[in-house]
Amino acid sequence: MKYVIIGAGVAGVEAAKTIRMQDPSGEIQMLSTDTHIHSRCMLHKYIAGERDEQGLDFTENDFLAKYQIQWKKGVTAKKIFPESKELLLEDGEKIGYDKLLIAAGADSFIPPVGELRKASNVYGLRNLCDAQAIVKEADHAENVLVIGSGLVGLDAAYGLLERGKKLTVVEMADRILPVQLDAHAAGAYQEAFEKAGVRFVLERKASQAVCESDGRIHKVILDNGDQIPCDLIIVAAGVRPALACLEGSGIACDRGITVDSSLKTSLDDIYAAGDITGLSGIWPNAADQGRIAGKNMCGVSAEYTDTYAMKNTINFFGLVTLCVGRIRDEEGDEIQIKEDRTQYKRVILKDNKVQGILLQGDIAGAGFWQYLIKNQIDTSLVRQDIFHISYADFYQTDDKGKYEWRQ
Repeated sequence: MKYVIIGAGVAGVEAAKTIRMQDPSGEIQMLSTDTHIHSRCMLHKYIAGERDEQGLDFTENDFLAKYQIQWKKGVTAKKIFPESKELLLEDGEKIGYDKLLIAAGADSFIPPVGELRKASNVYGLRNLCDAQAIVKEADHAENVLVIGSGLVGLDAAYGLLERGKKLTVVEMADRILPVQLDAHAAGAYQEAFEKAGVRFVLERKASQAVCESDGRIHKVILDNGDQIPCDLIIVAAGVRPALACLEGSGIACDRGITVDSSLKTSLDDIYAAGDITGLSGIWPNAADQGRIAGKNMCGVSAEYTDTYAMKNTINFFGLVTLCVGRIRDEEGDEIQIKEDRTQYKRVILKDNKVQGILLQGDIAGAGFWQYLIKNQIDTSLVRQDIFHISYADFYQTDDKGKYEWRQ
């Protein structure tokens, strides 16, 4: 049996390891545009100069040899031919497969604002090659503009602070980290970044950006007419699944590749995992998807069910925040908040069931909150402050991790 994996991110790596454990003699070939296996979560440390390429590798030192994996690096899949079970690479080579996993991830999205897509000093931050280019460009840049204040944008800003750059972050929302945090928790990070020298421009968006004769953008005009001088621009305006190689393949796609609970696509013997599926794009979920897909590729039945909630851990300037589930308020929600000098906790309840939790400062007990959200436990029997609930308030009813309230 020949297994081919497109992508060397965490989904592809975990799938390869799982396949080897299930099929000791099968041939595993992993191919990727990336030339280094790396953690995208740690790219800001590369930008800051705290880690090199090897320091971003999350696999064992002998990963390829231990799991007997052939890795073709620096190559890109151009087209998939399901009928003949072949891949066409950009260099013209064809590779056959018996089982295929598409784990090519996602690409940075550069919005069509002015000439952002044309300029030579505009970058996304998605892959190691992006971080390498940013570091090279930063050597000759003083003023850096970051468009977008989500995790990627703030990661870039955090890394470049270590290089002594003058940073401006433009965000169209009324707060930073608008998807992950409420205004209070976001405000704590904004204050920390501002103390470090970062300037934030909120509720504004880029309106004009013109390349000058050197092919670079030296100023961006906002929608209110303000001008932001810049030598380097990093755009953190979201990502799009890397679907280019699927054209003409017949593989069903919506916001990403459509998969069932086994991570199988609409075509037999072709699976997908990670960001390219449009499912939860966080690291643990992508790893789990890779493992589930790997098992099913080997004929071992397994289901991916962890689609219930978003989970993010944020850590800037030593301030840690964990968000699980829904953060935005909806009609009919009940909001409960607990705050003191060392922590901030905010829970969203609907019909007595926890929909989301935000923990800032002390994030102990996060697994318990995740259990409540995932299983939609009715909290109406709680006799104490909801923030004092723990696993001690439950008893285990079976060996599969099912719990019931203690009465």
